[in-house]
Amino acid sequence: MTRQVSLGFVPLVDAAPLVLADVLGFAEEEGVRLDLRRAASWSMLRDLVDQGQVAAAQMLSVMPAAQAMGLGAGRSRLEAPLILSLGGQVIGLSAPLAARLEKVGHAFDFQDARSAARVLALLGNGLRIGVPFPYSMQALLVDYWLAGLPPGRLSFRTVPPPMMPEALAEGEIDAFCVGEPWGSRAVQVAGARLLLPGTAIWSHPPEKVLATRAGWCEANPDLAGRLVRALARAGDWLSRPENASSAAEIVTRPGRVEVAPDLIERALTGQIVTDPHGRIQPVSGFQRFGPVAAMAPMPEQAAWIGQRLARRFGLPEAPAIAAARMTFRADLHARFLDLSGRQIRAIPGLGRFADVAI
Repeated sequence: MTRQVSLGFVPLVDAAPLVLADVLGFAEEEGVRLDLRRAASWSMLRDLVDQGQVAAAQMLSVMPAAQAMGLGAGRSRLEAPLILSLGGQVIGLSAPLAARLEKVGHAFDFQDARSAARVLALLGNGLRIGVPFPYSMQALLVDYWLAGLPPGRLSFRTVPPPMMPEALAEGEIDAFCVGEPWGSRAVQVAGARLLLPGTAIWSHPPEKVLATRAGWCEANPDLAGRLVRALARAGDWLSRPENASSAAEIVTRPGRVEVAPDLIERALTGQIVTDPHGRIQPVSGFQRFGPVAAMAPMPEQAAWIGQRLARRFGLPEAPAIAAARMTFRADLHARFLDLSGRQIRAIPGLGRFADVAI
């Protein structure tokens, strides 16, 4: 018997597993019908989950940990049985700020996080950085990367991803860290220049997760298992390079991620246009959606998130880390996907972090 489940999403490249699971029939084959509901911002999506209007959602990987620590307005405890995407973030600058970096000789090689941080430190001005949500991997990556700046130099502004290009063009922010395709869109319409991919700071940061209210998976194990398997299969299909073009066409259909398909395809293939002149920077592993074992939500990843949140918001580290670890449910991932012990042992660790000492 086919069962229906409501799923919330924000229009970004990494909503692709949800859309593809629906369109390509992975959900149907698992016996589940997806009711996809689009939200314009992460606060709207959080409220949909809080109010029970959706059973699960594509969600920023940091949000479950933040809510477990009592940060933000969310009321529900959340947990993640699946990582939907790793990486996919870009850091971009306004045209005036990029010109200042170019004037002092920055190479814009799109890979050297330490050099970029040092040049920004030399400029001496305050830096207003747009991020999609206060409790996001984008905010944590920037906070980690620019931790050596003097106190008060860095301020974060919350900007919904589709509005990031407009905020940059209007001078409301000097820079941004956002998921694709909105960084590339800022290059197109606001003259932005991309400085780094998120993977230059952390080699494979968990970006989006499938999130549910705590206890939902255990209360609905059959439905939760079907949902996780459908999305994992879609992510595995999406991770194959030969499927990028088809995926881009499907994801950009009306009501999904309404941008030109080439913006999505470039993100999926790691061919990133970094300036208004069309310069392309290839980035290996820019964004990952599979294989299945790599998308396990590991407690070690959540611990890093909890530690960074605690340091940023002045909270005790030990309880923050403990609360965060409880939200990444690798046990549910293994159960629903029937992973063997060998597969679980092969799950990659945290990965590489950039040397960001200024």
